[in-house]
Amino acid sequence: MSITRERLSPEASRSLALEAARALLIEAGPQAVTLKAVAARIGKTHANLLHHFGSAAGLQAALARHIAGRVTQGIAGAVTRARAGETDPREIVDRTFDAFDREGAGALAAWMILSGNRDALNPVLEAIHGLVDQLGQGHEDRPVHETTLWLVLAALGDALLGEALVDALGLPREAAREAARRHLIAMHGLDTPPS
Repeated sequence: MSITRERLSPEASRSLALEAARALLIEAGPQAVTLKAVAARIGKTHANLLHHFGSAAGLQAALARHIAGRVTQGIAGAVTRARAGETDPREIVDRTFDAFDREGAGALAAWMILSGNRDALNPVLEAIHGLVDQLGQGHEDRPVHETTLWLVLAALGDALLGEALVDALGLPREAAREAARRHLIAMHGLDTPPS
């Protein structure tokens, strides 16, 4: 019996590679996101991935763009629901903190900066800027830029150092998220929806 491979479109092949790269990032950290490892995971050749991404830096930039797109869509939805009183502002905080911690964006960003690949962060920064512009429309009276700044920095710091710091301070693991939630509610007058 012979095995036949289904030929994927270039878009489907890139998408498959990005999901494999995201899984490697979450499982083993940013240093595991190599062309060779992603190729092995999806049963493609190193040359095939070079064709799609150009280099390891190209793969990492595409991964950053992929994660940023997923995350900003989720956060935009959470903000819209919170403004309508349909969800607890905690969802905004959780989505932001999860993006940098559980989704691996914090480790990826730090690794890119430390390895000198700062340009790969541009898609992330552009996605955040686009999100802020979108969320600010019709809400010019709210400090959306400042809120985004402190929330992203808090989430990034928590992803990189939070666990060790709360252990050292004797605080519960969720302390930074709870502080961010309280600050978000106070700053924007958001309220939790009735149960």
